[in-house]
Amino acid sequence: MSGPQALVIGGGPAGVSAAVALARAGIDVTLCEQGPRLGGAIHRQPDDQTQSVRVPRAHKQRWQALSDELAASTVKVLCRHMFAGIEATGAVLLEDRNTGRLVTRRPAALVLAMGAIERVAPVPGWHLPGVVSAGGLQVMMKSTGRAPSGAVLIAGSGPLLVALAAQMASLGNAPVAVLERSPRLMSLRVIASLLRTPAYLREAAGYVGTLVRAGCLPQRGAFVTAIVPKDGRLSVSVRDRGGRERQLLVDRVALHDGLLPNSNGTAAHPNGPFLVRAGDCREVLGGAAALADGRLAAQAVLAHLGKRGSDSTGAELAMARERQAQAALNTLFDYSGRDPTELPDDTIICRCEGRTLGQLRAMLDSRDPVSAREIKLNGRFGMGACQGRFCAEWVAAFVASQHADGSPPQSSEIVGSRWPVKPVPISAFVTLPPSHPSE
Repeated sequence: MSGPQALVIGGGPAGVSAAVALARAGIDVTLCEQGPRLGGAIHRQPDDQTQSVRVPRAHKQRWQALSDELAASTVKVLCRHMFAGIEATGAVLLEDRNTGRLVTRRPAALVLAMGAIERVAPVPGWHLPGVVSAGGLQVMMKSTGRAPSGAVLIAGSGPLLVALAAQMASLGNAPVAVLERSPRLMSLRVIASLLRTPAYLREAAGYVGTLVRAGCLPQRGAFVTAIVPKDGRLSVSVRDRGGRERQLLVDRVALHDGLLPNSNGTAAHPNGPFLVRAGDCREVLGGAAALADGRLAAQAVLAHLGKRGSDSTGAELAMARERQAQAALNTLFDYSGRDPTELPDDTIICRCEGRTLGQLRAMLDSRDPVSAREIKLNGRFGMGACQGRFCAEWVAAFVASQHADGSPPQSSEIVGSRWPVKPVPISAFVTLPPSHPSE
């Protein structure tokens, strides 16, 4: 196929949807996924196809229909190819994890559908072995088809806590407790808002039914205050809405405090291709919205290339419905985490570099204002493997709490924008091949 070429990054619902729509309009499309197979976090496929994790029927049907469309299309799929950024000349860099080399591409258009970033609010001990994110634990379960062994505590805020707990229960190891920080219950107003998207109510009912049978309903208004090692396990301090504290001895803790769009490295480059973001990478609305947003991203690319696509009215209406549903759901949760001023000095803030809140406080005690660059380069906050994607928000929140006057640095300033957007082996640069001849 000759003509305009498009590169789509991310093999979840938004990326696959955008790739299929572009191919249908006659665009030469390459779809890249950093994992070994397509699906993204929402539709993660098991390593062993004989294993499976119970997911809502609507999820299965949605992914199967999209997979069938992809199979019938002309889209070229490259798995184990990680987006590394857009370098100074405008070339898109990909790390081919099969060969360990960097590959360059110069498409006319680039669609980034890299999903969301999971938030975990810092608590003392969250850096210990055995403490993971709820999303990471769910990905592991979907990949292996097995629940984690031992006693597992799930805590934080958000609908993912209930989904993860129900999936664990269906695999034979229900969590010892599910702690939802927010005390708010589902109201009639929320139910009325969700009636326009009844799939959410059916999904929630299925999860709750599983947890009722397992005897593991979430405890609302409860949260973790500290985690310490004890006899090879984890002793977790839990506070309830009445201020009472208790201890739980567990083998693993899964924490989660909502999701953020993954905007890292997604800024358009003056010398680079036309760029558009799609799905949770742009706005966190879930799987159904990601399908619609992928189609809208394809429409934006086609308009830029001077080509005509299909009518986008249906996709825009779907996005409006999903946006309303997510806004209603979000009123049920509390993603704020603990007040950073209440955390002790030895609380790790930057897990990659092991930097503590006390070290950040010491930097801020200087008479001179501390810039975002100084916080990162001198304080080493956000200098690790995640490049601030998981800690910059909390660093910025604490700095803001200490600023009576002036403008504290924003998390985006700490993260910055550069390539590679994730660590890439030096050997991949050393063996950098020439640009793809057709691009």
